[in-house]
Amino acid sequence: MTEQAQLGQQIDFTLPASNGEQVSLQDYRGKKVVIYFYPKDMTPGCTQESCDFRDYHGDFEKYNTVVLGISPDDLKSHNKFVAKHELPFLLLSDTEQTVAEQFGVWQLKKMYGREYYGIVRSTFLVDEEGRLVREWRNVKVNGHTQDVLEAVQAAQL
Repeated sequence: MTEQAQLGQQIDFTLPASNGEQVSLQDYRGKKVVIYFYPKDMTPGCTQESCDFRDYHGDFEKYNTVVLGISPDDLKSHNKFVAKHELPFLLLSDTEQTVAEQFGVWQLKKMYGREYYGIVRSTFLVDEEGRLVREWRNVKVNGHTQDVLEAVQAAQL
């Protein structure tokens, strides 16, 4: 298991993206990056969260900020999700959960008395130098995107 990313730490990773390319966090040096981890494409909460980030996409761009979504789904699933909901940002495929473990979001969960490993919905803000500067863990979808945008706006000051 890899060491978990800490606030203030410079981080990097490379994953396959919905545009067919390998994307590294370091590709975005000079921009802020919002990374949101979500459990599964096409599920109600994940769809709402992704569409909220879509709807605020122009606002994030105004603040020199890129949005990246990450889930364990494969690229085929991501491509359907992007097309169905017209997502203007990349979704990254973490099928081996290596980046999810790096961020500490791949955890044991319980539902209906059953235990399983999965993504704990979480969002991270990375600054222009690639340092982790803010985290939101165990995210509730309603209002979350606005909270993240406010943090990005505050980081401009």
